Amino acid sequence: MTTGDLVNIHPTELKFPFELKKQSSCSMQLTNKTTQCVAFKVKTTNPRKYCVRPNTGVVLPGDSCNVTGFSPLVFVSTGVGFKKLLFTFLIKNVSVTMQAQKEAPLDMQCKDKFLVQTVIVSDGTTSKDVLAEMFTKEAGRVIEDFKLRVVYIPANPPSPVPEGSEEGNSPRPSLNDIASQSTSLFDDVSRTFEETNEKSSEAWSMISKLTEEKTSAIQQSQLLRQELELLRRESSTKQSGGHSLALMLLVGLLGCFIGYIFNRT
Repeated sequence: MTTGDLVNIHPTELKFPFELKKQSSCSMQLTNKTTQCVAFKVKTTNPRKYCVRPNTGVVLPGDSCNVTGFSPLVFVSTGVGFKKLLFTFLIKNVSVTMQAQKEAPLDMQCKDKFLVQTVIVSDGTTSKDVLAEMFTKEAGRVIEDFKLRVVYIPANPPSPVPEGSEEGNSPRPSLNDIASQSTSLFDDVSRTFEETNEKSSEAWSMISKLTEEKTSAIQQSQLLRQELELLRRESSTKQSGGHSLALMLLVGLLGCFIGYIFNRT
């Protein structure tokens, strides 16, 4: 609370919930501490950004003026009787609204400020009678100035820490959660083991088959070499300088068979 000789102002900072592309509002209360009528005037360093309605008014002795944030078209009237209702409508309900912003300031810091000026006026003065000349400092006129800075607060504060958990630590899991996680892990391990066994069996079966085929091919190759050696010996006993047709065919078939066997392995 800011205290002066004429009025008290609460709060000392204008706190606006900040959210992009949305209007926001705050509230401020002026209380007359004297036995005389006090006129007030509200100024801001950024008039295009803020809407203050009304920016001037009168606070009766021992009365309060609530400066409450509403949308520009929302007003709540209190009081009894037409005159009192009219007076309350002009003074008691004042709208302080920040226009929608397209971008957030750096570090959510705002340099805007408000200035509230107060001065004693004669009895019977209404808000319509308040003029700018009343707040000009002259001899014998007491004027009080109150400077209020603007503070942005998050429109959506973070959710509170769950009960039973310490700061920086996650909540302890329940027994049901632990059992469920263990069952799921066991199923995953079993499934992986079964898949590995199936793949291993298939691999060993293929290796065994290839080994048998290779052994058979080697045996047949040895037999063919023995027959070829026998044919060579028989041909060496002949006087003819060339090889017989049968020997040539046998050698060709042997080469094709050996190449086919080693290509498969």
